[in-house]
Amino acid sequence: MASSFLCLSLLFISLSTADGFMEYHVNRCDFNSTDPKDIEFIYSCYYNKIEYARFSSSVGKFVGFTKHGVYNADKWNSDPAVLNNRRAQKETYCKTNVGLNYQTVITQSPPPTVKLHSMTPLSSQHPAMLVCSVYDFYPSKIKVSWHRNGEEVTSDVTSTEEMADGDWYYQTHTHLEYTPRSGEKISCVVEHASLKEPLKTDWDPSMPESERNKLAIGASGLILGLILSLAGFIYYRRKARGRILVPTN
Repeated sequence: MASSFLCLSLLFISLSTADGFMEYHVNRCDFNSTDPKDIEFIYSCYYNKIEYARFSSSVGKFVGFTKHGVYNADKWNSDPAVLNNRRAQKETYCKTNVGLNYQTVITQSPPPTVKLHSMTPLSSQHPAMLVCSVYDFYPSKIKVSWHRNGEEVTSDVTSTEEMADGDWYYQTHTHLEYTPRSGEKISCVVEHASLKEPLKTDWDPSMPESERNKLAIGASGLILGLILSLAGFIYYRRKARGRILVPTN
């Protein structure tokens, strides 16, 4: 699975208030696997909902975002004990908790449901549009891509955001405008934390099963009607031959 799109977070917030002002600190572990290189520890300092300073393990030092934040960042960066403590938290704070949370996501997340269908674009230079709809997945981070003959397609593709269903699950839809070509293979590929490997669904250009069933039912009805009509005609002809005409004065 590609790791660049999947990002999960583990949060811990400490809060303090004084004279109506609120300050809080957030410890966050962003990760897309249990590999240390895929884990980032972030320590953020907020004052009245404004982040004024941040430490990131990928940067290795504090960065200030306000005048007060720059002052504190310089002070903390000049103290080896403070820096070493924050740098160590990627290992001491993130590694164990990430392992537990990652396994929970992998083992308890339901795999997504994928449905493919075609439609005719209202106005486009392409005569057809494929829609890949992905339902019932959690967490919300997901990657849905189109592939043509094994190669990812990036042009003529539009996608929706991940939309909450209201029951902890999400759905998303992506559209591909294309011109059908003989022998080509179009696939919708889904990558998600609940999947051990990407889920690939190939587009079958033949008629969907529901449409085939409708056609079969219609054809059966037509054949039955013809049979009944033919049987009635034969019966009528036989009855007509068996009649004896009696002359009348």
